[in-house]
Amino acid sequence: MDDSSARKFQKDLNGGLVALVLLSVLEQASGELYGYEIAKHLQRASEGEPLFKEGTVYPVLRSLSAGGLLSSRIEASLSGPPRKYYRITESGRAVLGEWRTIWEQTRDFVDRFTSQGIST
Repeated sequence: MDDSSARKFQKDLNGGLVALVLLSVLEQASGELYGYEIAKHLQRASEGEPLFKEGTVYPVLRSLSAGGLLSSRIEASLSGPPRKYYRITESGRAVLGEWRTIWEQTRDFVDRFTSQGIST
């Protein structure tokens, strides 16, 4: 597979996972986080090249907030533009639970076909 095919596959795969990961990060957070903090958290967790570009995070946060899965507030910053802080809502926690189940079922299904030594 050439590099462009691999990048397209990764982009398509990530498209559905960003929201799941962002909800999970915010569920595990001890308080509110702003977009840049979340992006840096993802970068540190990736141990190298992040799977999601920082610019991908912001539209997904806005979409999750618009859908009622996150609450947000804006606070002035002494070191730059105002920051938008996010927190997962109860509705977000419920959806995250459903999405985790879907992810686990999907992962297990794919693993059955892509793991070496498995006969079909």
